[in-house]
Amino acid sequence: MKTILVTGGCGFIGSNFIRYMLKKYPHYKIINLDKLTYAGNFKNLKDVEKNRRYSFIKGDICNFRLLEELIKRVDIIINFAAETHVDRSIRKASSFLRTNFYGTYALLEMAKKNKIDLFIQISTDEVYGSKEEGFFKETSPLNPSNPYSASKASADLLVLSYYRTYKIPIIITRSSNNFGPYQYPEKIIPLFITNLLENKKVPLYGEGLNIRDWLYVLDNVSALDIVMHKGKIGEIYNIGAGNLISNLELTKLILKLMDKDECFIEKVPDRPGHDFRYALDCEKIKRLGWRPIYSFKDALISTIDWYKKNQLWWKPLKKLVESS
Repeated sequence: MKTILVTGGCGFIGSNFIRYMLKKYPHYKIINLDKLTYAGNFKNLKDVEKNRRYSFIKGDICNFRLLEELIKRVDIIINFAAETHVDRSIRKASSFLRTNFYGTYALLEMAKKNKIDLFIQISTDEVYGSKEEGFFKETSPLNPSNPYSASKASADLLVLSYYRTYKIPIIITRSSNNFGPYQYPEKIIPLFITNLLENKKVPLYGEGLNIRDWLYVLDNVSALDIVMHKGKIGEIYNIGAGNLISNLELTKLILKLMDKDECFIEKVPDRPGHDFRYALDCEKIKRLGWRPIYSFKDALISTIDWYKKNQLWWKPLKKLVESS
């Protein structure tokens, strides 16, 4: 029975991944290492905490002493742990550099020392920067626009260097914007949904013309499953669903699905260095047999329904967002 170390497993994508893997694979044990920062919520995995193949350790990926003891027991590392909110990185970049770059370095050092079977680095499409038209391939140059994406791009380069120099068996995934259950309500989709549930306006940056490719989180974790089992060592895989939509179109769709009119839109000053458009070429991962299975509208309806039914989960978090 193999043991997977999932870092940042109490976060949005990590918790969905753990739940998916425990359900699908009875021959894997999962250790969840999470610092439980503001976006790491122990309640995200309350339904699996009694599973004998799951264990949780509170800790920091920058803690070498902890990692040295822990990684002796694992075969695979999947690094979700990251500071991810662009606005916070613009206000203060230090924690992003520490967790996203130095934390990755610490994990790589311990992976090298313990000769693990596989190291998967969870990255983002934001490392490529903005593209007016066309699609980014895995070979496209990195051109990050803010401290968050710069810290992730730096980590990606470090991971690749450990593959080339030390032959660490690595794979990097770069996904487009995720959405779905358990997403912290500072991100645009859960923020807008929860605002509207509280009968509040939604803050739309600028004219709302910025374009993103939206990927339902369960499609992302199924892609990670395929990469883990079929991906080629040393490679990078883009993961996107082709749901390219402007923030304004997204806002209008959420309003329509929640029976609200456009008077709930409040335009706010645009974010500094706001990338205009992200778009990924995902043919490489599709050659492994992966396809997104959820339609964007159906997944969005399901997400709205989840937030309606789980107000006890998000309301305390919303107060933290508003006070930060």
